[in-house]
Amino acid sequence: MQNTLKVVLLILGMALIGYGLYTVIFPHISLEDGVSHISAKADQTQSFAMVCLGILTLVCGLAFKKK
Repeated sequence: MQNTLKVVLLILGMALIGYGLYTVIFPHISLEDGVSHISAKADQTQSFAMVCLGILTLVCGLAFKKK
């Protein structure tokens, strides 16, 4: 059970870090219909929270010891 939980936490941590870094690198949201161009600035707080949560999950996954 612990080995399965460790693997799940490691995969989840890597996925959260990847998603957080993706939203930091490509933050803009735009809509274009030929005549007008609408762009919105995204808030970076959620991206940084995802990266921090992913790092915390990785640390928890690495904390499990093998039997």
